[in-house]
Amino acid sequence: MEAVALKDRQNQIHVKGQAPFNITCNQDSLAGAVSQRACVFCGSRVVLYPIADALHLVHGPIGCAVYTWDIRGALSSGPELHRLSFSTDLQEMDVIFGGEKKLRLALLELIKRHTPKAAFVYSTCIVGIIGDDMEAVCRQVESETGISVIPVKSEGFMGNKRAGYQAACDAMFRLIGTGDTEKISRFSLNILGDFNLAGEIWMIRKYYERMGIEVVANITGDGRVDDIRRAHGAALNVVQCSGSTMGLADMIEEEYGVPSMRVSYFGIEDMSEALYDIARFFKQQYPDDPEADAIMENTKTLVQEEVSRLVPELEQYRQALAGKKAAIYVGGSFKAFSLVKAFRLIDMQVVLVGSQTGTKEDYAELEAITDPGTIIVDDSNPLELTSFLKEKAVDIFVGGVKERPIAYKLGIGFCDHNHERKEALAGFEGMLNFAREVYSSVMSPVWRFVPRKQKTENLPPAVG
Repeated sequence: MEAVALKDRQNQIHVKGQAPFNITCNQDSLAGAVSQRACVFCGSRVVLYPIADALHLVHGPIGCAVYTWDIRGALSSGPELHRLSFSTDLQEMDVIFGGEKKLRLALLELIKRHTPKAAFVYSTCIVGIIGDDMEAVCRQVESETGISVIPVKSEGFMGNKRAGYQAACDAMFRLIGTGDTEKISRFSLNILGDFNLAGEIWMIRKYYERMGIEVVANITGDGRVDDIRRAHGAALNVVQCSGSTMGLADMIEEEYGVPSMRVSYFGIEDMSEALYDIARFFKQQYPDDPEADAIMENTKTLVQEEVSRLVPELEQYRQALAGKKAAIYVGGSFKAFSLVKAFRLIDMQVVLVGSQTGTKEDYAELEAITDPGTIIVDDSNPLELTSFLKEKAVDIFVGGVKERPIAYKLGIGFCDHNHERKEALAGFEGMLNFAREVYSSVMSPVWRFVPRKQKTENLPPAVG
């Protein structure tokens, strides 16, 4: 492997098979490394933003609100208040004299105009520096309006993106336990860590409905404040993006005794296993209950129907893509597990995998399921990624908006798997969309006109 990493980052890169596994992770980005990782404020915004009937006010300079406006392609089946990006637009005089008065007036005006179910107020770096007492202002406005006004302690310099996730969980936990749970079924769950990109949470909810399970709250895709208030009444928390919302699930379990389960909705294998794990949970809870038996039978039927429909369509893409090389660099490491399995399903080899926010346990699991020679990297940067992609002669790079230019400059196919995407990639249907997008990118005739090794290959006929 070419030595491109800064000296202090060497321990955040591991090549399977070259040395014993001992990767360093979950630390602040190295100064000068041009990290792909976002700040604490951004981490909190991406988690809370999809709550559609809440007011989201950024207390800070206008640039912070602009940076995180519409940061997720989070669709709503009703209110669209979350699509509006409000800011107190702090200026030089506010930095000198404080922005508390400006914050109070902004909250009163916005609450009067939009009548939200609740309001989240995000602190930014400058607020942490000048010392505005957001907690006191939020408490005062809440008493004046009767609307829950929740401060999100998300000063950007306080840590990395994972700290922002925790700040969001702390804010949401203030709502948990304040709603009525009387009519919630004992066969019920909350969906945590799915943000309804391209309508994915609607697909997942339909699976649960077909199984016979009630969904109490979406946290946070297509989320509603009143649903979150009663989330503690569900029988189970199902956590998809564990990095962002596992902290909330742990708090709910500690306070209200609701167990949690980590799942993934990406790929046939993980989607099927998620549904079966949930059905088994209720069967264990109620071993002699006919309703639990019905849930298990409904799950078997659902999986059989979806897989039998999907596999023949995937086969044509598998034949065309077999032996091609893929690289993965995503925000949450749990998503990377499913992507490795999804590529394996279509006979593609993963040669690079990394994330912005993975833990040592996450990377150990990635090392266990990848092939020898695979590069595993934490909190990478453009120079490293460019070097790895060239070294491994990658055919397609899966990442987000910050990684797209790297792929295109190198003449490599790209698949957007981040929160800005418009294509549903979760669920059984999502696996087919994923295979189709990978095929279209890898086999595009445009690569004939770029200087890369594959340009001389004969491209196969179109599929479908």
